[in-house]
Amino acid sequence: MKNILVLCTGNSCRSQIAEGYLRHFAGNKANIYSAGIETHGVNSKAIQVMAEDGIDISHHTSNNVDEYTSIPFDYVITVCDNAKENCPYFPTQAERFHQNFPDPAKTTGTPEQILNEFRRVRDMIKGYSKDFVNRIKI
Repeated sequence: MKNILVLCTGNSCRSQIAEGYLRHFAGNKANIYSAGIETHGVNSKAIQVMAEDGIDISHHTSNNVDEYTSIPFDYVITVCDNAKENCPYFPTQAERFHQNFPDPAKTTGTPEQILNEFRRVRDMIKGYSKDFVNRIKI
């Protein structure tokens, strides 16, 4: 069974969304974790837009990457440039992947504009997650 870590700055939006989709697409063929170099709590808008697509991440927790140093990861995916630049060393042979996604939590505007940005980023991460699972043939 493969161990996959999704790493972001605050483990509140992008990495949580990616964890949800990777779990969905990989099923029981991989252990999926997400963490941040900081912890900001799971963003309620991320929970909302994932629920709109039938994925429940309401039970997810915001975790610090230091909590997972003992897990032998096969893959580490950074989903923001900040996490890529500050990603700690893991004592494994983890293959690293990087895809920078916009941070929807930094969006300003009306509530609908903000939700639409969360949906746009969600859809980007969904496509990446599906392609990732197919590419590494989990």
